[in-house]
Amino acid sequence: MHKSQCIIIDEVQRQPELFPILRAVIDQHRKPGRFILLGSASPDLLRESSEALTGRISYNELTPLNILEIPENMSMHTLWVRGGFPEPLLAQDERKVVAWHRSFITTYIERELPALGLKAASGPLQRFVSMHSHKQGGTWNVHTYANSLGINRKVVEQYLDYLEKTYLVRRLLPFHTNAKKRLVKAPKIYIRDSGIVHHMLGLNTFDKLMGHTIVGNSWENFVIEQIISATQQQDQYAYYYYQTQDRTECDLILAKGNVPVASIEVKLTSAPKRTKSFCHAIQDLGTSHNFIIIPECKESYRLSEEIRVCSVVDFLRVYLPKLEREGEAAL
Repeated sequence: MHKSQCIIIDEVQRQPELFPILRAVIDQHRKPGRFILLGSASPDLLRESSEALTGRISYNELTPLNILEIPENMSMHTLWVRGGFPEPLLAQDERKVVAWHRSFITTYIERELPALGLKAASGPLQRFVSMHSHKQGGTWNVHTYANSLGINRKVVEQYLDYLEKTYLVRRLLPFHTNAKKRLVKAPKIYIRDSGIVHHMLGLNTFDKLMGHTIVGNSWENFVIEQIISATQQQDQYAYYYYQTQDRTECDLILAKGNVPVASIEVKLTSAPKRTKSFCHAIQDLGTSHNFIIIPECKESYRLSEEIRVCSVVDFLRVYLPKLEREGEAAL
């Protein structure tokens, strides 16, 4: 029955009992693409259930809308403020944007995470997510979170694992192969969708965002997420940041294996300057492709021989394909 049709099953993380059944049905008629399973949990959280489909399933992460996917008449500011989930992004009424985000966070904390096995009271978990909003893009310090929430360190680490495996937060690891430097080795943590961050902080307009202290970190993480979401499907790069104890730093590194390919600095300014910090990072990493990404840049330009300034759209449309072509040519 339905052998010639594609069957889509949504919210599959709520239906783990289906996996053994699907295995039997798939084995009866092995045809790729018969079933599309949609859900909001990583294979790690569904390990026991998904093991039933080993050798019969491939995974593809669908991110919120990228800047290259939004309507032509929509500004980047709208995507940045509202985030990439279609419902709030395309809503005509600002009240619907606020209502959607409120409902999403409530459902996520009170239903989704407990259903996936996280045993946590909604109060501490809500405060944990809120702390990430206020510390967006900060380095992870488990003791700070544990002390602030008044809970055990292991519980805090479990919270973070679940938030990462349900795609709410990203853990950006430090690049630390240079043994001669004293490096920061804690990961940076940020909420992946900027709209959720801004909702948690009450920043539902561009003007409110620009007047808040989080705006620099928000822009940095928005750009980083745009780049990662646009490249991860090709599975070409690993992603890191770089920072030494003397504040030499780079916001994002695109690497192949342990070899840095591009160094990227993100600045919320229309007139970026060549800083010693970024130049020293480029020297440490040995990258020949180096960019400063700013919000508005009608035409990219060279800030110096080794650094190019551009917008995030130009980076994704022009310079990222060049990097990929050079990588293919080197193979």
